[in-house]
Amino acid sequence: MRVVVQRVIRAQVEVGGQNVAAIGRGLVALAGIHRADTGKDLIWMADKIQHLRIFDDEQGVMNRSLADAGGQLLVVSQFTLHGDCRKGRRPSWNEAAPPELARPLYDQFLVLCRERSIAVQAGVFQAEMELTLTNSGPVTILLDSHKTF
Repeated sequence: MRVVVQRVIRAQVEVGGQNVAAIGRGLVALAGIHRADTGKDLIWMADKIQHLRIFDDEQGVMNRSLADAGGQLLVVSQFTLHGDCRKGRRPSWNEAAPPELARPLYDQFLVLCRERSIAVQAGVFQAEMELTLTNSGPVTILLDSHKTF
């Protein structure tokens, strides 16, 4: 599983001109499900996002987690994170999980995040979405469960 995490002041997702999700201070997680992902990847990622210390403490040091900062989480499915651009000019999506595999894993990931007492909003799986965010810092982190264990 590959996730791009961005620390934000605010973020929202629109589908067809309708606001479907919005958060205040917190994290946006662009989540790409890999074809080889399992529950182990989802658990690792949910734990990592919950405890990632990228919010400032009183001394201005990134020492607080999402929970410590009382932040919210907006998760948006993003299969393009697994695009392979090494050959040619058009990305290959072979490493991204097909929708019938990715959807249940994405839904399970949302459940895991919510079980960690994080206020979670989500985009619409497989929809054409418009994501608007105000990055704070800017702080952007790439997490990849396949490069950890």
